[in-house]
Amino acid sequence: MAVQPEGTPCWADAMFGDLEGAKSFYGDVLGWTFAEASAELGNYTEAYANGKAVAAVVPPMPGQEGLSQWCLYFAADDAAATAGRIRDNGGEVLMEPMEVADFGTMCLARDPGGVVFGVWQAGTHEGFQAMAEPGAYTWAEVFTREPAKSDAFFPAVFSYRQRDMEDGEMDFRIYDLGERTVLGRMKMGDDFPPEVQPYINVYFTVEDCDETVAKATELGGVLRFGPMTTPFGRFAAISDPQGANFSVIDITKTEGEMPKLTDVA
Repeated sequence: MAVQPEGTPCWADAMFGDLEGAKSFYGDVLGWTFAEASAELGNYTEAYANGKAVAAVVPPMPGQEGLSQWCLYFAADDAAATAGRIRDNGGEVLMEPMEVADFGTMCLARDPGGVVFGVWQAGTHEGFQAMAEPGAYTWAEVFTREPAKSDAFFPAVFSYRQRDMEDGEMDFRIYDLGERTVLGRMKMGDDFPPEVQPYINVYFTVEDCDETVAKATELGGVLRFGPMTTPFGRFAAISDPQGANFSVIDITKTEGEMPKLTDVA
């Protein structure tokens, strides 16, 4: 896939204390295969679905042991300029823009509500080689307890247009780049335990949601929600055995009418 427009989700990775355990779990659940670990890049290990790069796993950085969570990266034309906008709009830069060999430039940040995310300025590594295919990324949602902060921050940094879902049961908003919807934002309700930090929930495509859930729970994962069939597909939320949250979705199995969306002034 070509380099994505600025603000488009373009890559995902996660830190795991037990890297081999993570590879075994995601290999069985999502059908991933893995490249050789890159020792010069801290044993960063790319994952492949049908031979296409779709994510990566990596050992934790010092001081981050025991904190497993998926991190979504947004494409940037200039990572340093994006870092400047992050600061200007109340966010925190956790890792300054850093060149990763000739692959590109990365930056890690946190929004004012505590949501951690990455920024990626592509070099030779352009990001996902597949999307919305079995085993590949397809969607993500910002889960936050302070939606007003995220709604002010992300559109200011990435020039998103905002639309609200007309659903009285949930506070859900989507972010568009031009005419393309690229990200959701969900307010975390009382069903989220207080110890669960805000995060970006990443969805991976699967051929059969129920079979995937059965495999994941058999291997030590925990089913958090679902499976549930929606107009977008049949999906479920899972925590892997090391505590990283993610969702799986069968986008071919849909039910119901697409929700109405209202532009946010």
